[in-house]
Amino acid sequence: MEDWRGFAQQMASLARDLLAQESVNDTLKRITGSATELVEGCDAAGILILRGHRVQSLAPTDQVVVDSDDLQGRVGEGPCFDAARTSGGQRQFRIADFTDQARRWPEYVPAARRLGLGSMMGFLLFTEDEDLGALNLYSYRPGAFTEASELAGWLLASHAAVAFSSARTHAQMQEAIGTRHTIGEAMGILMGSRRLTEDQAFAVLRRYSQDHNVKLRDVARQVCERGGPP
Repeated sequence: MEDWRGFAQQMASLARDLLAQESVNDTLKRITGSATELVEGCDAAGILILRGHRVQSLAPTDQVVVDSDDLQGRVGEGPCFDAARTSGGQRQFRIADFTDQARRWPEYVPAARRLGLGSMMGFLLFTEDEDLGALNLYSYRPGAFTEASELAGWLLASHAAVAFSSARTHAQMQEAIGTRHTIGEAMGILMGSRRLTEDQAFAVLRRYSQDHNVKLRDVARQVCERGGPP
């Protein structure tokens, strides 16, 4: 009980710390770093994002995380790969010993053992509105993760999902504000240099964006940097 009280205090402190990070990347690094600090048996951690059949490793604490994610992407199978593309089904898993899973993932498991992996856990990062990827925890030892480890990982993942979603929303809002400011500045430059109305200036930016397949914000940035049309 005393150990769990201490863990609860650590989790409460972590929840505040995650929300205080300055960027999405900082938030993700704090999440994966906390996994190796707080979850017993965890030697490495990372967040896997799956887009179609392409995988991306975010904030890995060790190269083995990237290697495992890349491996699953190449062979199209594996526990993280399965969990990240699950919809409404399994949201966490614990593999006590990789050697027992050869039939389930015949290509991934032998290669994972060659990477030195012995056991792992995975937790979907999700909120009520969105799935954000999977937090994956690795150990070099078979049997390293217990039920207590799984509970600790689940609690961490719950805090992590909220912090990840909040950080991403904040970043998107900041980008949107910056984009509106840049477009407004570019329109002002065009209005002054070409004697255009506001609607005409915006039409010039939009037409250049469409004709040259360049994002509107990038066109506006070019106008601001050059002091005139791109």
